Amino acid sequence: MSNNVLIVGATRGLGASLRRLYASKASTTCVFATTRSSAPPGDSSESHVSWIQNIDISQPDVGEALVSQLPSSIKLSCVIITAGYFGFETFDDPDWEKEVRMYTTSAIGPVFVVQRLVKAGLLDKGSKVILVSSESGSITLRHEKEGGGNYGHHASKAALNMVGKLLSLDLKEKGIAVGLVHPGFMRTEMTKSVGFDKYWDAGGAVTPDEAAQSLASFIDGFDISKTGQFWAPRGPGDIGTAEAVLGNDLPTPLQLPWRVILRMPHCGVVVESRKYGQIAETPTAAVLCIEAHFAEYAVPKTVRSHQAMDELSAV
Repeated sequence: MSNNVLIVGATRGLGASLRRLYASKASTTCVFATTRSSAPPGDSSESHVSWIQNIDISQPDVGEALVSQLPSSIKLSCVIITAGYFGFETFDDPDWEKEVRMYTTSAIGPVFVVQRLVKAGLLDKGSKVILVSSESGSITLRHEKEGGGNYGHHASKAALNMVGKLLSLDLKEKGIAVGLVHPGFMRTEMTKSVGFDKYWDAGGAVTPDEAAQSLASFIDGFDISKTGQFWAPRGPGDIGTAEAVLGNDLPTPLQLPWRVILRMPHCGVVVESRKYGQIAETPTAAVLCIEAHFAEYAVPKTVRSHQAMDELSAV
């Protein structure tokens, strides 16, 4: 398969860095790069880049508009959907329009992009689809130390994680791998626009170029054996709640949990993790266990009750 890469959202931030990086690789045949405008950005001078114009992932016709501008004879080795929008919200000031835009951009548009690419025969066995998510979409990683707010941002990324999981199930038989990634906390105009630049230094924020390098390296090793999984290629360093929730000595890359499941057994239970040891011991309270898709986080090893085992078997 020729090494053709499609980057949806290639004009700024991570997308622009990925565009430049892949265009510079001798192994790349062509980088197809999308822009919402009717002309490529002025700073684009890379060879091996073919611009696809007027692509807005928040619009219902995004899939058709994209496919109509791609050569029908090519196969895409990798599709990276990194287009995003972050509208700041607080409990006192939620914003309906911002939330609709965030959900549409993060979790609705990608379905229609991927579906049309597959139906057009542009993705084949061995192709990779990478959906740029965020650790903010993990329910498990939400913690009191970072508080609430930003409902649309967090929930739209959680919705994207579900979309990615479902797409991975639909496409596995075709040999198309779907991955979800937290690329890292980045020093971008988007994070600055919501006031997060004040956390850049303390939070270990990296440049988009640095994030692109680690993401591209991760993608090189990503295959169907990891389809449907959620990863942080740069590890836990910029995830403020990682140690509080998952413990110490976490690996890089780090596979992320994305939700929790609660069970209410009537007797004592110990649930252990292969990686982090005992998660919970409760005589009568709820047992917390991280979703068992991620075996290294939550395959129960010790359960003190047949009844409790029955309750946990659905996890």
